[in-house]
Amino acid sequence: MRKIAISTVAFAGVALVALSGCSTGRAASAASSPAAGFAKGSVIGVALPDKTSENWVLAGKLFTDDLTAAGFTPDVQYAPSSNTASEQGAQISAMNTKGAKVLIIGAFDGKQLGSQVAAAHANGAVVIAYDRIIQDSKNVDYYVAYNNEKVGELQGQALLDGMKARFPDAKTYNIELFSGASTDPNAKVFFDGAMKILQPKIDDGTLKVVSGQTAIAQTQTTGWLAANAQTRMDTLLAGNYSGVTLNGVLSPNDTLARAIITSIKAAGKATPVMPVVTGQDSEAASIPLIMSGEQYSTINKDTTKLVEQAVAMVTQLAAGKTATTNSPATNNGVVDVPTYYLPPELVTKDNAAASYKNNPTLEALTK
Repeated sequence: MRKIAISTVAFAGVALVALSGCSTGRAASAASSPAAGFAKGSVIGVALPDKTSENWVLAGKLFTDDLTAAGFTPDVQYAPSSNTASEQGAQISAMNTKGAKVLIIGAFDGKQLGSQVAAAHANGAVVIAYDRIIQDSKNVDYYVAYNNEKVGELQGQALLDGMKARFPDAKTYNIELFSGASTDPNAKVFFDGAMKILQPKIDDGTLKVVSGQTAIAQTQTTGWLAANAQTRMDTLLAGNYSGVTLNGVLSPNDTLARAIITSIKAAGKATPVMPVVTGQDSEAASIPLIMSGEQYSTINKDTTKLVEQAVAMVTQLAAGKTATTNSPATNNGVVDVPTYYLPPELVTKDNAAASYKNNPTLEALTK
């Protein structure tokens, strides 16, 4: 098993996400007591959304391997692509029936799991929200994720920096904005983080969203699906960019970035200068695009480290300890959920090899 480092010190630079509260206490949470611990070999349920991004695919394998190596019995399930929210709820209910001691949940829709996590608490299980906060429920014990507001801030700043570098003579820039699925609470956090950087520049006229679509409801991408992003980009270009230069696109992840780039190239907008397109997740298919300049940036959120931290929390709970947290609690609309944040890293062509030095597969793609 990979060595799991459990730190009690907050990473430098960790900031509040948009959903974070100021309280670090737990009085508001109906958390299950970990005092008794539980035996090795116990079932640990892991409920993940559908496989729309390769980081979710990797997470499932890592959870299976790491929980097994730690001496537990993993029950790792993906929600199917149809009826995803209801199917994920059914999978979690089945994990409760099996007597799972901990439920690690990457929610497809963070607002539709209230009855399932309540049942988990009634069974004495601990609920860990993984990567996405579970909303509007008092029955959530921990949240482990990368700092997602910081992700958005990095994306917004990358868009500005990239356009300044690629269009050095421009005084103003034409951009379009994309966000993720409305069912994913992280989508708003990413977008709000980016808009903290971009909105002042929109207000002072440095940036112009030519389509006028600046509200998250206008920019959202149903299901995080590439096809939906490409269709919207096709429509934006056809309706707004006849004879108009596109300088940049805020894309919330790599899957959507590649679809947006496909649309840009098909519309003939990749020349004479490729617009700046951001991303996230360090997907293998996007690394060559970053090195060639077609995609400007991504965010390194090492899934290995995130899974390791979640498994470390399970190990602590099994020993009857309180799981380590390192950040202000995240308010989920009802309670403040004790939180562990990992720090994201912006990756461009300039630092890609260094950023992926511990990941031979991705590092090889930077050559």
